[in-house]
Amino acid sequence: MGERVRIRASMPPGHIRAPAYLRGKTGVIERSLGAFGNPEQLAYGHAADKKQLYRVRFTMAELWGEGAEAPNDTVDAEIYDHWLEKV
Repeated sequence: MGERVRIRASMPPGHIRAPAYLRGKTGVIERSLGAFGNPEQLAYGHAADKKQLYRVRFTMAELWGEGAEAPNDTVDAEIYDHWLEKV
């Protein structure tokens, strides 16, 4: 783990499992959580492809820039692999 990734900046319509405030931001994979049915397909009752789920860690400085009160604090988010781009 420890690989740097960026969350795709795409804004597609529908049930999306990548929070808008994380899109376009860079973080570090903290750990792999396994493969699960894609909730973006399951939400519409479709057969779901298995997607790898990762816990990705972001610094507050990355998310909020100079306005971050505690720039070195972190937030973790669980993000599916189809949202991740290698940095």
